[in-house]
Amino acid sequence: MYDVTDTTDPLVDRLASVDSVVEVGVGNHPDVAGRLAERGVDVTATDIYEREAPDGVAFVVDDVLDPDHSVYAGRDVVFARNLPPELHRPTLAVAEAVGAAFWFTTLGGDQPTVAVEREQLPGGETLYRARDSKALE
Repeated sequence: MYDVTDTTDPLVDRLASVDSVVEVGVGNHPDVAGRLAERGVDVTATDIYEREAPDGVAFVVDDVLDPDHSVYAGRDVVFARNLPPELHRPTLAVAEAVGAAFWFTTLGGDQPTVAVEREQLPGGETLYRARDSKALE
């Protein structure tokens, strides 16, 4: 049973269905990245500022507005939690450039600014899948 006040568990469960993830804009909340690493997912976290990363999580300073595509290349999913609308298109462009899926959540009532499939996760979080692959279902 999921705690409806914390949407981390359902996100981790869903993202753990793939082998590798880059979490964009991890900020001071590396809980998803850390829990994915604990479950054996190859995880890289990025942010525009240097951040502490949990054990098992690679960290790279990167900005999706001026990305180093090598950070994202070969990854199954480019993921972002609480991604602001102004970063939806740039993050999608990064994922498309490297052939990765792009999954994200928004904050509050923000709606996606790119075409998405919506997946309602247990606990109420909506996972938006802007670029997906049948291989990742």
